[in-house]
Amino acid sequence: MDGILPLWKEKGMTSHDCVFKLRKILGMKRVGHTGTLDPSVEGVLPICLGQATKVAEYITDAGKEYIATVSIGSATETEDADGEIVEQNSTYKSIAREDLLVALEQLTGDIIQIPPMYSAVKVNGKRLYEYARKGIEVERPKRTVTIHQIELLDERELYEGEEIEFSIRVRCGKGTYIRTLSVQIGELLGYPAHMASLVRTASGNFTKTDCLTLQEVASSKEREQLHTHIRPLEDALTIFEFIEIEEALYDKIINGQVLEQHPALNEHEYIVFTISEKAVAVYKKHPSKEGLMKPEKMFPFNS
Repeated sequence: MDGILPLWKEKGMTSHDCVFKLRKILGMKRVGHTGTLDPSVEGVLPICLGQATKVAEYITDAGKEYIATVSIGSATETEDADGEIVEQNSTYKSIAREDLLVALEQLTGDIIQIPPMYSAVKVNGKRLYEYARKGIEVERPKRTVTIHQIELLDERELYEGEEIEFSIRVRCGKGTYIRTLSVQIGELLGYPAHMASLVRTASGNFTKTDCLTLQEVASSKEREQLHTHIRPLEDALTIFEFIEIEEALYDKIINGQVLEQHPALNEHEYIVFTISEKAVAVYKKHPSKEGLMKPEKMFPFNS
C-alpha cells in the first residue's frame, strides 16, 4: 500500500499516537506522519504509507493553513491555553479594528520568531521542552518564518473587555509557531497574549474535506473502501516540474545513476521523472559535478 492518507487528527492524541494506531489498523510498518501537531490541536495530518514515506519531508516543508483563536490579556508559559499563566493584565481594554489589522499586517511576510520553551526544537541535542520541564532556561535560536496571509475572521469594529478573543486564519510556511504569532500580536497591541485554540485546516495540497478520522479509516478498511481515500505519492510532488521519460531510462534512473543535467534544472531545484505519469525519481543538480544531476529520491515500481 503506497500513497498518502489525509488524516484528521483529533484532540488528545499526539502525531505519534496516530501513526501507532494506523500501523495496527492497516497491518503495515511503513507509516509516517508529516509534521507534529500538539495533542490539544486538531486538524489535517497527511500520513505517508509505504514508498510515500520518502516524500514526507516535501509535505512537511509545504505551506500550512490554520484557524487560531488569540486571547489578549494573559500570557502563559507554553504560549497556549494549556500552560500556567505567567503574566496578566486585567484592565478593561478597547482595541479598534483598524489597530488590530495594522498589527496583523506588520506580522505578514518574513518575520523573526523565537521558538517557545515548550517546543520540540533542539538545542545542544535536547528538545526545548526537556529543558523547560526541568526549569532550565536556555538561549533559543531565532528563526525567520514566512507568513503569507493573516485574515481576521469576524466583523467587529471594536474589541472590548478585560480578556479579548478573536479568530484569525493564517497561511504560512514551514517552521511557524502560531502560539508565538499570537504572543507577537499581543506585543504589538501592548498586552500579554496567548493562543486559546488552534485547528490546522490545510497541509500542502491536503484539506479537511480530504480527511478521514481514525475511526473512519478503520471502518473503510473493514469495508475494503480505503483505497478510494488514499492519494498517490505524486500529490506531494506537484510543486516540482514533472518530466515524462522513455521506459528505456528506467533502469538507469532507478539504480541511482548520475546523468547529464536536464535543462529544467536551470529553473527548478528539483524535477520529477515519470513513466505513464507515475513518479520514478526526484533529481537535483549534482552538488560537485558541473553539468550533471543526481537522484534525491527513487520510487521503484515493484517495491
